[in-house]
Amino acid sequence: MKFFIDTANLNEIKEAQGLGVLDGVTTNPSLMAKEGITGKNNILKHYVDICNIVEGDVSAEVIATDYDGMVREGEELAELHEQIVVKLPMTKDGIKACKYFSDKGIRTNVTLVFSAGQALLAAKAGATYVSPFLGRLDDVSTDGLNLIQEIRDIYDNYGFETQILAASVRHTMHVVNCAKIGADVMTGPLSSILGLLKHPLTDIGLAQFLADYAKGNQ
Repeated sequence: MKFFIDTANLNEIKEAQGLGVLDGVTTNPSLMAKEGITGKNNILKHYVDICNIVEGDVSAEVIATDYDGMVREGEELAELHEQIVVKLPMTKDGIKACKYFSDKGIRTNVTLVFSAGQALLAAKAGATYVSPFLGRLDDVSTDGLNLIQEIRDIYDNYGFETQILAASVRHTMHVVNCAKIGADVMTGPLSSILGLLKHPLTDIGLAQFLADYAKGNQ
């Protein structure tokens, strides 16, 4: 499973990259605003800055909600850097734009997916990635992991090459459970990746090893 980090914070991206397990980055207008990145030119530059840190795909989201606007913005984003993946909303115009980009060989990430039917449409339109929002479904007492499983079953039934990008991942068990189900990618905060490192028995064992070494080498 690929590990993406969901942020626009360059320091967090560098830390995840330094760990040696990062495969890409996803971001969105909300995350850009959180980092104080505003204005079109600054946002476009920030995408390039991210691409210069990581080696994998970087999802860059369109702001337009109409087909022509999505195509115009998506083409501009795709020209920024070869690592850019155009992120499109799961709407009628978003699916039309996804098909347009697919036909042109431009990679896409269809986002805000909350049902298996939506994921099926995205795959039919040739999406590179589909992003079901696991955590947001959990927030409204719906089993987000079940949606990942449904999409996996459908894609496997028909050999769709669209990759399942489990989005809105909140914690380490989301990551582990998505891996069990067979999500191709997970994207979440840095804490969801770093949390996989932690186990109290590891800390206890290491402390004991060091203590035993110290006693025998005084």
